[in-house]
Amino acid sequence: MPPPTSEREYFLTLLDEAYEKQAWHGPNLRGSLRGVGAAAAAWRPTPARHNIWELAVHAAYWKYAVRRRLTGEKKRSFPLEGSNFFLRPQAETEEAWKEDLALLAVQHRLLRDTVLKLPPAGFTPKSARMIRGAAMHDIYHAGQISLLKRMAPHG
Repeated sequence: MPPPTSEREYFLTLLDEAYEKQAWHGPNLRGSLRGVGAAAAAWRPTPARHNIWELAVHAAYWKYAVRRRLTGEKKRSFPLEGSNFFLRPQAETEEAWKEDLALLAVQHRLLRDTVLKLPPAGFTPKSARMIRGAAMHDIYHAGQISLLKRMAPHG
């Protein structure tokens, strides 16, 4: 593992605060998902809108996409078939919901590990923009999820 750099630490902090570490702005992505069960995750405000479940898997996909772009990994290596948004739930069970939450956690760890191992020359303006974007993406969807939780009849 390469020694930490101030750039590396900055990007890891951004990713961590946006996903699971305490941040000043309130709930991060993982925090916004805390306490959400399968029924609430599957609820839609209208038929044409995404639900919490889809937002969680969408966030997992974009963590994968940023990692793939940073490493040059081939396309189509995401564990689910498709891209961007995935119709969820396939089965509205707590087990299926927990599996998709685990997918999100794994994709976060993989992205974080990629940033941790990125050589100093890998911190280009383009890669920096993608990593910052991944963190901002988590926060954006954390806000959406927080609103959907308040709107959901399941509370």
